[in-house]
Parts: sequence; structure tokens; C-alpha cells
Amino acid sequence: GYGHTVPLSDGGKAFCIIYSVIGIPFTLLFLTAVVQRIIVYVTRRPVLYFHIRWGCSKQLVAIVHAMLLGFITVSCFFLIPAAIFSVLEDDWNFLESFYFCFISLSTIGLGDYVPGEGYNQKFRELYKIGITCYLLMGLIAMLVVLETFCELHELKKFRKLFYVKKDKEEDQVHIMEHDQLSFSSISDQAASMKDDQKANEPFVNSQSPTSNDSSLNN
Repeated sequence: GYGHTVPLSDGGKAFCIIYSVIGIPFTLLFLTAVVQRIIVYVTRRPVLYFHIRWGCSKQLVAIVHAMLLGFITVSCFFLIPAAIFSVLEDDWNFLESFYFCFISLSTIGLGDYVPGEGYNQKFRELYKIGITCYLLMGLIAMLVVLETFCELHELKKFRKLFYVKKDKEEDQVHIMEHDQLSFSSISDQAASMKDDQKANEPFVNSQSPTSNDSSLNN
């Protein structure tokens, strides 16, 4: 939210709150689903292809691929758009245009620079639609690059430094307690089954002791 367009009425503010509560989670789910599908074709398959086809180290291929993908993303969504904005916006230079691209795609959105606000802007509606598509595509590209770097083996090892280490002795104690509880529950079930069998024995049809004695005498 750049902050240059805000609701003024109470109803508009209430609608903005409800819309944001519903819209933000759905937007995150949409971006996550799109990024997870794109990264398979953009990152995982190319790295696996060069690793199997050329026999290169998978870690080295992943690092080179991440650096190349980052360079392409910076060029296509920061440098080139900044040059275009510096031409289309009369009072923006290249640094201000690059600043707008970075602030927008990093989701900071300060609102001090907003394109297409000039009244003499040609094709203003089409320009606004193009900016919206650029921001959406740029945000997806940024998430793909971040996910690609997060899958690097070196960054995974670095992240493990911040994980909470569990004590092995405590884990073994929990496992032994769980096993004892399981064994005791099985023993209780077996004992109850035996009791049920004993309780049902008198109702089973069997020969009487007198008939057995008479058969022996015969």
C-alpha cells in the first residue's frame, strides 16, 4: 500500500479491513502455489539436468544457477524497468526509478514515488494496468529467486545453526517411556482377553464329567 489512495468514510475503512483480512491470505496462498510450480521448471529441473547430463557437482551447478537467475531477475525487473520509468516519468531520474522498483518489489511500498500520477500522462489507464502486471510478475520472480537461494546446500547448513538442538538423552527417555506405555497397554489388553475367554468358558458346549466317567468304564 503506497498510501496515496486511502478510504475516508467509516464504511470504506471497515470494508478495507474485511477485504484485507480475506484478501491477504488468499494472495499469499496464490503466490505460494504459483512459485512452487514455477520453481520446478526454473530451478530444480535445470540443476538436475546439468548434474546428470554433464556430470557436474550438484552444489556447484545450484550456486551458478542461483547467481545467474538472480542476475537475470535484477536485469529484467530492476534495471530495465528503471530505465523505462526514467523515460516515461518526466521528473524521475534513473536512481529514483530504481528506488521505486526496489521499494515496490520488496513490498515496502512507501508511496513517496508513484508512477502514472501526472494528469498529462498518455494512456494513463493502460499504463496503470501495465504497472500492476509488472508488480505482480516482479513479486513472483523475487519469490522464485529467494526460494532458489534458500534451497542451496550452504544456506541450509547456515540455517541449521539457528535451530534448537534437542538432547539425545531426553529423546531416548521419551522413546523408552513410550515403549513402556505401549508394552503395558498390550499386556493389559492380553489380560483382559484372557479374562473374557475364562468368563465365556462355562457357556461352551462340552461333555459333562458323569458322561466322561461312564465312557471310561465302558
